[in-house]
Amino acid sequence: MVEEVTPGDEFCDAYLDTVINHIRRIQKEERGNLDRAARLMAMQISKDRLVHVFGPGGHSNLATQELFFRAGGLMHINAILDEGTLLSNGALRSMAIERTPGYGRIVIENNCLEEGDLLILVNAYGINSALIDAALTAREKGVTLIGISSQDHAQNTHPDHPARHPTKQNLHDLVDVAIDTKVPIGDAVLSIPGVSEYTSAISTFTNATALNTLVIRTIVKLRNMGVQPPIWRSGNAPGGDEANGRFIDLFRRRVRSL
Repeated sequence: MVEEVTPGDEFCDAYLDTVINHIRRIQKEERGNLDRAARLMAMQISKDRLVHVFGPGGHSNLATQELFFRAGGLMHINAILDEGTLLSNGALRSMAIERTPGYGRIVIENNCLEEGDLLILVNAYGINSALIDAALTAREKGVTLIGISSQDHAQNTHPDHPARHPTKQNLHDLVDVAIDTKVPIGDAVLSIPGVSEYTSAISTFTNATALNTLVIRTIVKLRNMGVQPPIWRSGNAPGGDEANGRFIDLFRRRVRSL
């Protein structure tokens, strides 16, 4: 049987190849940074301390949710699911909030982060005001920072772009460990002849890959330390509720969004 070729197949294949090659590049080039970040996470969890994650920005919120209450994910993750930049409250509103100086400070202070805490900040472009204020505020409080963003995008975005923080700073310059997702300017990576704009964004894949490989490395380090970390099982899988129920009381009061 001859496989049917439908219009657009070649572009879909090109997009898939681009995504896979990009993910492999992150795995290869960011191995050292991922390992350093995983070491920080493993040390926190070995002390039964939470790892906080915040993704200020419309689709960057997806990265926060990727780590939180996720099948196969670490229970020590505390997702900062701030309502301000969620697309469900309006896409234009979300963009306006992420560009508002001072907003990120409010979020960090409202979540009571303090010295000795560990915070992962995720944002595809690494420049917006809410993100930079969150990083600056966390640093003031003595919080250790892991940043996941595209350094190329940040470095090649004009200093006067309206999304930028008033200080013009980039996330990767403010964190203790920076993981570069290498997302190109504009995020969309596919050009279709006869179409004026690029299509098919890549940042959701890059963020999810970086975060999930970070979890893998953290779990391996904990295993090597003799620590058995609690890991979520899907509630839709056999025995899921029972497996998770053994730990719920340990986290219910510590993780705000549970």
